[in-house]
Amino acid sequence: MKPDTLKDKVVPVVSILCMLVVIWYIAAVLMNASFQRDMNARANQTPGTVEFIEQTLSQPKPLLPAPHQVAQNVFENTFLRKLSSNRSLVYHSGVTLSSTVLGFSFGTLLGILIAVGIVHIKALDRSLMPWIITSQTIPILAIAPMVIVVLGAINITGLIPKALISTYLSFFPVTVGMVKGLRSPEVMFLDLMRTYNASAAQTFWKLRVPASVPYLFTSMKVAIAASLVGAIVGELPTGAVAGIGSKLLAGSYYSQTIDIWAALVAGSVLAALLIAVVGLVAKIVDKSMGGRPA
Repeated sequence: MKPDTLKDKVVPVVSILCMLVVIWYIAAVLMNASFQRDMNARANQTPGTVEFIEQTLSQPKPLLPAPHQVAQNVFENTFLRKLSSNRSLVYHSGVTLSSTVLGFSFGTLLGILIAVGIVHIKALDRSLMPWIITSQTIPILAIAPMVIVVLGAINITGLIPKALISTYLSFFPVTVGMVKGLRSPEVMFLDLMRTYNASAAQTFWKLRVPASVPYLFTSMKVAIAASLVGAIVGELPTGAVAGIGSKLLAGSYYSQTIDIWAALVAGSVLAALLIAVVGLVAKIVDKSMGGRPA
């Protein structure tokens, strides 16, 4: 990558990030100010402006924690805790990661199979595709408890219910992406395959599949993020004792807003890493297929 290109990509991102941090600090002062005034009034204190701002940014249970409070919490619970500790964000992220990867794998496989059927069977295209689109209009928060309860009634608990919720969210983008990819070859190339007397299987493997690979990996980036959301949501109705969802629940029960934001940061970092892994695999596959490096 050329230095100018790197600069053009990094500077805008860093600038926006700095702006968001400044806005976050201002919002934290404004939202925590009312509670801090009440505390100062009860203690008969009249701090100056600077001291008052420092107080709003250092509350143990703030309405909106300051960025440095969240960063300190993330650092302590990531690097200063044992991996087996119940307070370790790495431990909780690992629990959520397991159901995310399993659900993503199921969703990707299911999405590819449905896409292949839709492309090759017109009846499925007309009947199944509208239902697939409609299924995504149902809020996942409404579906998750039903999945947990139904599977729990037949003694299926733990990883599988959360993975199925992840599957529900992740199969849709893969299905849509693969349908678009499998249909992407131009008519001219399809006619050329017919001229060569290629069978349907040869056309599929030698033309449609290679053409669909870029679409597949693009949709997989969306699917892996959706799968993570599904895994976290799946942990909420179960009262899970481990996972990012359990950290969110515990934080809400005990009004530990700093822990809640730290868990959200951990989820965001985990999502970014998963998307990066999918992107890396996409580059490797593209290179193995003879694609030119970007």
